[in-house]
Amino acid sequence: MNLGKKKELAKRTLGVGKERIAFAESRLEDIKEAITKQDIKDLYSQGAIVIKPKKGRRKVVRKKSRSVGNVRIRVNKRKREYIAMVRKQRKHIAELKKRGELAKEEHDDLRKKIRNKVFRSKAHLKEHIGGLKK
Repeated sequence: MNLGKKKELAKRTLGVGKERIAFAESRLEDIKEAITKQDIKDLYSQGAIVIKPKKGRRKVVRKKSRSVGNVRIRVNKRKREYIAMVRKQRKHIAELKKRGELAKEEHDDLRKKIRNKVFRSKAHLKEHIGGLKK
């Protein structure tokens, strides 16, 4: 007997795919007589209609993956901030060296420290240089 229409009705009633619906062989006569959604629901609760589990790679818990598309943007922003800070600090110590307030050795040492991000800002650099002068 062809129960395709009954499967279609069960699919709409139970909200699952047609392939997941299975009928119990012993209750086929009852299923054949079911014509309403309520009949289908009753048969489901009695166990005449069974919903099979999902097949394949089901994503129960989605992986929390970071979007790779934004990594470059963040790196570039950090890099631009670093470049701006370093240029400002280097310009300041170059000016001090030109005025003769810094010796060549001190200048070279400060450049290494600037490169290694020892100073948070130009103000921090000035504070450090003020400490050297005393």
